[in-house]
Amino acid sequence: MIKDWPEKLQAFLENRVGYSVFVSEPSQLSGGAIQENWAIDITVAGGEWSGFHQLVLRSDAMSSVKASRSRIEEFALINQANKAGVLVPKPYFLCDDEAILGRPFFLMERLDGMAAGHKLARGEENPELLYQLGKNLALIHSITPPKCELSFLHDVPKDPAKEAIALYREFLDALQEPHPAIEWGLRWLEVNVRPADGVVLCHRDFRTGNLLVKNGVLAGVLDWEFAGWSDPHEDIFWFTAKCWRFGANHRPAGGLGQREDFYRGYEENAGRKINRELQVYWEVMAHVRWATIACQQAERNTLGIENSLELALTGHVVPELELEILSLTKEI
Repeated sequence: MIKDWPEKLQAFLENRVGYSVFVSEPSQLSGGAIQENWAIDITVAGGEWSGFHQLVLRSDAMSSVKASRSRIEEFALINQANKAGVLVPKPYFLCDDEAILGRPFFLMERLDGMAAGHKLARGEENPELLYQLGKNLALIHSITPPKCELSFLHDVPKDPAKEAIALYREFLDALQEPHPAIEWGLRWLEVNVRPADGVVLCHRDFRTGNLLVKNGVLAGVLDWEFAGWSDPHEDIFWFTAKCWRFGANHRPAGGLGQREDFYRGYEENAGRKINRELQVYWEVMAHVRWATIACQQAERNTLGIENSLELALTGHVVPELELEILSLTKEI
């Protein structure tokens, strides 16, 4: 962020709402190796926005992942999800003028709740929460191409699995160190590829940790920076993959409960059946993808691009992901 950015933010907001605005001292929120999130309280002197508002300012962090969307694109994605009835923070203001904060940003509603996956996975099983999650994922998947507001997503993939395999191979080839277990997973995915079961808007990081929960009820779906057109099963089985259960492996639906409660919420609201035969395929894909991203993030630290304990620790999850890739593929 540039110097004196809260004052610049105040001027930006006053220009947008047409009244004087008091901006509280920003407080950085936890999480987000790829994006920065700041809690901002504002008080507006009059007009439609008159009164007190709790917001989140979201901008790029120092580190990045090649597949991550820009903040301009993420704002458009959240806006479309909001229109489709998905529980998301309401998007309010977008700014692509880097003279304000030094990078593009947007402001959205600040919702109350907890997203920490390791804490949620320690709670009681919650079938109703899983139903809500399935329902909201179905609402996301109700957004289908073409969609002019999402034209930045470019061409609709004819075969999402094949395109994902090619992308992850490109990412692996660019790394300094070899990762044979991940390469094995890629080859297995290539040999066992299945035709796409339609193409919809996928969140592509719909998992415990990106889902805000308050008193056992879903409050909001967060972090849309990886969204894109894909096979709906990519989202479904990303949520159930072992790497996102936070140690609660007896609860295969995100560490929160059982698969069928999640599937029921999805199927009753999507008007389509989940192809359960695709579970292993897309869960292998999930582990290959996360392992590749983790390698990219860890390498930023080891190469001295960014000195970050968080990025360094990310590299330590790779062996566990590789083990799961081998375990899932050994008998199929």
